[in-house]
Amino acid sequence: MTAPIRTPFEPPEIGGVVEIAEGVLWSRMPLPVPLAHVNVYAFDEGDGWTIVDTGVDTGKSRALWQALIEGPMGGKPIRRVIVTHHHLDHVGLAGWFVTEHGAELVTTRTSYLMARMLQLDVQEAPTPEMLAFWRSCGMSPEIYEKRLTERPFNTADAVHPLPLGYTRIVDGQEIELGGRLWTVRMGDGHAPEHGTFWSGDGELVIGGDQLLGSISPNLGVSATEPMADPVGDWLRSCEKFVPHARDSQLILTGHKLPYTGLPARLRHLIDNHRHALERLREVLHEPRTACDCFDVLFKRPIKEGEYGLAMVEAMAHCRHLERRGLITGREREDGAILWQTGE
Repeated sequence: MTAPIRTPFEPPEIGGVVEIAEGVLWSRMPLPVPLAHVNVYAFDEGDGWTIVDTGVDTGKSRALWQALIEGPMGGKPIRRVIVTHHHLDHVGLAGWFVTEHGAELVTTRTSYLMARMLQLDVQEAPTPEMLAFWRSCGMSPEIYEKRLTERPFNTADAVHPLPLGYTRIVDGQEIELGGRLWTVRMGDGHAPEHGTFWSGDGELVIGGDQLLGSISPNLGVSATEPMADPVGDWLRSCEKFVPHARDSQLILTGHKLPYTGLPARLRHLIDNHRHALERLREVLHEPRTACDCFDVLFKRPIKEGEYGLAMVEAMAHCRHLERRGLITGREREDGAILWQTGE
């Protein structure tokens, strides 16, 4: 029998710290709603620090980091920045730590290439590919018309320019961090080649967004790769982690609270998505667009601020059922894909 999920630590204030293991500091950097924060971690290397994930590139985040360095981190230099995955709330200040603090950037190849590509790709208006993808999802006409006139959010708005060069980590590699030896294990689905780190002493796991405790990471397709199957990728990753999970490991998460009870959490994550897929399949005896499936998948009203994340996740679940041969899609005159079972 697996142990229940427990959250043994109270969270720090934004910019504050909690020492959650010897030489390991946990802090939080601010984000816009709905998540409001991203967890960041600092590992004492004796003559300096390694930090894991950074927050977004804003003046407030830089000031909070500077206060941490001059205060709880004792003024010692940042030697290394490890980025778990390419999303802007995790990589946003990595380039700043490299250029302003002389840190080494360490991440997976896909994370580096995705982050650098997105940081350089600035669009002043929606591209034809974006518009076609939004239509294919069945985006509401009101939101679609509004987005036609808006400048898209660009990664460069929140990510400091990344250096031309980094240190690559690969699946199965061992890496020293904060006086411990860790094994790198890759996850997929939420982000390609998402690095997780498992301490050899069995005490800690750096899970990033791959192993969140109380929420599920967003699993979305995008205009960049509209035929992708992130749901399938993510479920396979969860199954891959099961043999390595122990009840006693403290999981250092990208959001919300670190927790113990990873075996139970992995089972919850797998079962929750499988149940969602079954609910979706049951209602698709009648044709629906991805955006028509919000009520089935999320079981709550979706506000405008979270519409985009809900849309790409709904499309991802439809694509997964399509990949398994359980539903098919046909294009409507307006470009929306209508999904339906073959029964």
